[in-house]
Amino acid sequence: MQVTFYGVRGSCPAPGLEFIKYGGNTACVHVSLEDGTDIILDAGTGIKKLGQKLIQQKNDIHLLLTHNHWDHIQGFPFFAPIYQPERNIFITPGQITFDEKDAILKQMSGSYFPVHYRSLPSNIEIISLDENISSWTIGSAKICRLTMNHPGAGSSFSIEADGKKIAYVTDNELYPPYKKNTDFLDWAEFCRDADLIIHDAQYMITDMPAKSGWGHSVAEEAVKLAMASRAKRMALYSHDHIRTDDEISEIEKHCQYVIKVGGANLELFAAAEGLIVSL
Repeated sequence: MQVTFYGVRGSCPAPGLEFIKYGGNTACVHVSLEDGTDIILDAGTGIKKLGQKLIQQKNDIHLLLTHNHWDHIQGFPFFAPIYQPERNIFITPGQITFDEKDAILKQMSGSYFPVHYRSLPSNIEIISLDENISSWTIGSAKICRLTMNHPGAGSSFSIEADGKKIAYVTDNELYPPYKKNTDFLDWAEFCRDADLIIHDAQYMITDMPAKSGWGHSVAEEAVKLAMASRAKRMALYSHDHIRTDDEISEIEKHCQYVIKVGGANLELFAAAEGLIVSL
């Protein structure tokens, strides 16, 4: 299993010289399995560059969407494979509170985008799973989902294949002021023994309480989840769009100190565009 980060920002893209090290594109992670299966997590602006790679192939593409907030779908109209005749693309939307499973397509209609989704030559299928289904398979992988603590809800995903496990938990507030969809202990079980946990770490304690309830986690809380779940590696993800490279590096160092104090055997890094993790 190989994991490649193509977009690591939350809320909106972050262009500029002070955002080069970690990158300014919004959420997109590519998971490549040993059997050749391609799984994409979210379709933020980072998916544009991934599309330039995948357009060289002809195999099926499986896109798992956490939810429909703009920073998670805005790159899809620029994803090159959707313009390939007969290319098969399967989209599994997150479990959101709105009945808008095809929002990623409908952004390509009306006054929003010049190319209408109905004119795309690729074969795009929205996979509508029963609400009670919590696990299924894609290729050789077992996929599980769990409801995020985020305005409008959504789904986090775990992928188990090739003897490895990753947990993708972005846009998730571990301790929201509103009623939680998922408790901390349930998250710990969902991420249990993950080889890599990718978790929302958009905020710091200093951002609170002003941003409490916005649907994102404090970095220290995310680290504690990784330690509680006995994960082997952790990627800090969904960096705030105003957070500079230097500031993210300081958050990374602080979180590594938290791990050291906690005596955990956890490798931690801040996710960056182009970073490849082989499991």
